[in-house]
Amino acid sequence: MAISDVPETAGTTATVTATAVGSESDLDLSSLRRRHSATSGFDSLNGNSNEEHDKDRSKKQHADNATIHNHTADKDNQERVTDVKFTYRPCVPVHRRIKESPLSSDNIFRQSHAGLFNLCIVVLVAVNSRLIIENLMKYGWLIKYGFWFSSKSLRDWPLFMCCLSLAIFPLAAFLVEKFAYQKCISEPVVVLLHIIITTTAFFYPVLVILRCDSAFVSGAILMLLTCIVWLKLVSYAHTNSDIRALIVSNEKGEAFPNNFNMEYPYNVSFKSLTYFMAAPTLCYQPSYPRTPSVRKGWVFRQLIKLIIFTGVMGFIIEQYMNPIVQNSQHPLKGNILYASERVLKLSVPNVYVWLCMFYCFFHLWLNILAELLRFGDREFYKDWWNAKTVEEYWRMWNMPVHKWMVRHIYFPCIRNGLPKPAATLIAFLVSAVFHELCIAIPCHMFKLWAFIGIMFQVPLVLITNYLQNKYRNSMVGNMIFWFIFCIFGQPMCVLLYYHDLMNRKGELD
Repeated sequence: MAISDVPETAGTTATVTATAVGSESDLDLSSLRRRHSATSGFDSLNGNSNEEHDKDRSKKQHADNATIHNHTADKDNQERVTDVKFTYRPCVPVHRRIKESPLSSDNIFRQSHAGLFNLCIVVLVAVNSRLIIENLMKYGWLIKYGFWFSSKSLRDWPLFMCCLSLAIFPLAAFLVEKFAYQKCISEPVVVLLHIIITTTAFFYPVLVILRCDSAFVSGAILMLLTCIVWLKLVSYAHTNSDIRALIVSNEKGEAFPNNFNMEYPYNVSFKSLTYFMAAPTLCYQPSYPRTPSVRKGWVFRQLIKLIIFTGVMGFIIEQYMNPIVQNSQHPLKGNILYASERVLKLSVPNVYVWLCMFYCFFHLWLNILAELLRFGDREFYKDWWNAKTVEEYWRMWNMPVHKWMVRHIYFPCIRNGLPKPAATLIAFLVSAVFHELCIAIPCHMFKLWAFIGIMFQVPLVLITNYLQNKYRNSMVGNMIFWFIFCIFGQPMCVLLYYHDLMNRKGELD
């Protein structure tokens, strides 16, 4: 047995060493480990490898894990059986809380209606597809290529040249600001020069349109560009003048509010003016938030959408609106019932065209322009379709114009001592003038229908605000807005301008 004494001695020595170094638990573990080695060595001397012992241990561990897993599964099955056994027993109460129906007046606006929205889209597509097929079967293809291109448009080259020459006025405004920055001219002279530049920039295209017998679309596009350039020039001059005024106040030692912070220094840069004239904004500032890169694939997809929705808009105008308007009478000179029927019949395609116009211009085109210029602030509109008052609609539907009005018309009036109702009235007056000019000048006539329509919004603002304050958490104001603005107002203006334009052409002929 001398051979077997060697492992035992080694085991004893290892045990003593472990006791000296470690704790009592370490002693036990070390002893077990050494004794296992001794046994393994004894087995190896007898021709048995330790692999069989490891296999036995592995099998034992798998058996233990299987036992634990079976125990957990049995416990889960027991809990499920318990749940099934005691869930919805007759003695368990079913009604525990006060709940409202999803479509009740108190709960309807807290629910998601995505499924109903999808249903409305499917129904609209199905119904309008049937109407389109029926219209084509009954009237045939009514679209004339003159809607897209007319030989008369070739005679509108003076308007195109006038459009190109509009770039002269921002350059003139830049030179004035550069002289003012270098203190070569006084502040009153700067104001006078900017008044001359902005006035010329507006009336020069107006005279070109009135002197040329141009198409309505060409004149309307030039007037739209003219108004944009005029609004940008006013913002450019007003902003730089305000920066100079703040610098003078600071030099005099006047204190500014703590929350007031000028984020950029005063600097007249031609690069900043060029970017501003191309950017989708009407409010000037020397620098804008910028995106890191241009998404070329995204721009391409938006361009495809723009082409598709522009085609849809042209199809609705030519196939539906033109026949309705041509077969109508003057709404203020004929039978009231007949005029009402024409207005209501025109209202549905008019709403479609107006929504397509909004989507094409405010969403697609402005976002495409912003992406190409890496313009960061793309809040071109808010959820105006949820507006509960007419005032909310005008604050949310056209954000570039709204921000310009607030910055350069409304708050300057407030700072000069005017009450808020007067400042609001002035803002609506400016908007009404521009709406009338953008329609009346291309039509070569002034009937003031657009002006009256915009100024009529002022009493509607008061009425819808009163209803919203009286019937809170209701959509009465939203319904009034949709009916007055889209169902009645726009179709009526279309009929009025069409018949007045036809009467003018008849008189000229």
